[in-house]
Amino acid sequence: MIEEMRLRDLGVIAEAVLPMGPGFTAITGETGAGKTMVVTGLGLLLGQRADSGAVRSGAEQAAVEGVWIVSDDGPVAARVREAGGELEPIGDGRGELYVARTLTSEGRSRASVGGRAAPAGVLADLATELVVVHGQSDQLRLRSAGAQRDALDRFGGAPIRDAVTAYRIAYDAWRAIDDELTMLTEERDARAAEAARLRATIAEIEDAAPQPGEDEALASRAERLANAEELRVAASAAREALSSEEGTPDVSGLLGESRRLLERAVDPALRALADQIAELGYRAADIAIELSGYLADLDESGPHELAAVEDRRAELGVLVRAHGSLDAAIALLESGSARLAELDDDGDRVERLAGERVAAASTLDEAAAILTAARTEAAGRLAASVTAELHALAMPDARLHVAVTPGAASAHGRDDVAILLAPHSGADLRPVAKGASGGELSRVMLAIEVVIAATDPVPTFVFDEVDAGIGGAAAIEVGRRLARLAEASQVIAVTHLAQVAAFATNHLTVHKQSDGSVTASSVRRLEGPDREAEMARLLSGLADSDAALTHARELLSLGSVTG
Repeated sequence: MIEEMRLRDLGVIAEAVLPMGPGFTAITGETGAGKTMVVTGLGLLLGQRADSGAVRSGAEQAAVEGVWIVSDDGPVAARVREAGGELEPIGDGRGELYVARTLTSEGRSRASVGGRAAPAGVLADLATELVVVHGQSDQLRLRSAGAQRDALDRFGGAPIRDAVTAYRIAYDAWRAIDDELTMLTEERDARAAEAARLRATIAEIEDAAPQPGEDEALASRAERLANAEELRVAASAAREALSSEEGTPDVSGLLGESRRLLERAVDPALRALADQIAELGYRAADIAIELSGYLADLDESGPHELAAVEDRRAELGVLVRAHGSLDAAIALLESGSARLAELDDDGDRVERLAGERVAAASTLDEAAAILTAARTEAAGRLAASVTAELHALAMPDARLHVAVTPGAASAHGRDDVAILLAPHSGADLRPVAKGASGGELSRVMLAIEVVIAATDPVPTFVFDEVDAGIGGAAAIEVGRRLARLAEASQVIAVTHLAQVAAFATNHLTVHKQSDGSVTASSVRRLEGPDREAEMARLLSGLADSDAALTHARELLSLGSVTG
């Protein structure tokens, strides 16, 4: 239940507090005063798309805040906690949920749920559990086959819900198999060509037998072989300097002489240095041996090895150019082999999938039949219940029928659902999309919602001008029905009819004021004479007309007695 809403700089509303509470709340006001902004603000709190055009002219941002009373352990509380928010405990297993949303004139939007910032998607999740909103656009949607099917499914409750779930599982399974089989059949030639190309590529890589890092090692080896003479001179001179084979002074000899001189010294410090010089001598000898080995390797390598290295590099270069890198070519051996095995299995897969599709189709047929049976059974009950409601809404001879006929298979089933209406005695049943006037469509929508509420209850109903296109006795019956609906759920209705507002237990008016340059609206609760005056204005356009006031008091008396 919505306990309270606050609006600031939304449309023509500068600032307003809307006390809601249980029962039936009617919202009235002059044309252009901003009544619909109340529904717009509620839509923002329910995650609907934000439009910067709703920000009051001259304001930087609009803000909407709402307080809901919800169960501490229900799905709403669970979703709030999942989003990081909290409820404010008020006792009796209930808590207050604070929801807020701001919208800047640049179009940026921010939302908070239970004191924590949250994406608009969280608000939309909560909306399905908190509120059902109906406006004139919903009446238009009722003309669509999809909306009529959804209404029947909601009314059918668990039997249809379970049947739809089972059908969709079967449909998705059949569709996945059918799509794969169609793809294999339609792309058979392309997949065969892909297999041939892949087989040739894998053979080329296997013939080359590349090793990880081989191209880099070969590049280093080729550079070494290409500069062999220069490297030989450098290595030979370095080895001669370290350990001469010609008898000339070298590093090893000089280090040996230095070590011997220090070993004969009487100072222990010098003898310690002799040990370090000895280590240098060992290291110089090791390096000289490594240089001899390097020179021997150069001597063994010749022009023939350089040619072999360059040939191998050229062979690997073909793979690098084809695949981007040697590592990618090596990786293709594994992934390509798996893909080739899949492509080569196409024939067996087609045969296997054909059998699976037959089995899946059989399962889908069974699920579709169960769903059709559930819808057909519910259709009779929905038609009877809505017809009875229409009789109570000043359509005493109306007759409604819900037809369930075979249709094309889709994710929603194999049924075409059509709501047919005969609005008066002697009239033929016709699709509600074609045979109902605006006022009749308003009452059909209200009757369907009332009937569905008995099987699929919703905490709050919001009706935006549900009385469009009706008046007189029909409007009184709409008001009376909204009051009865409010006995089990909270009802909020934006209306321009006194006959509807008379049945409200909470009457709010949106009042427009202008100083000639700026127009602003506010909201206030009406009681006593103020409510009588507003009712008179709705009836005649004159708040102080004696005749209108008398009529207003009669309506209010009727509403209070009926309520």
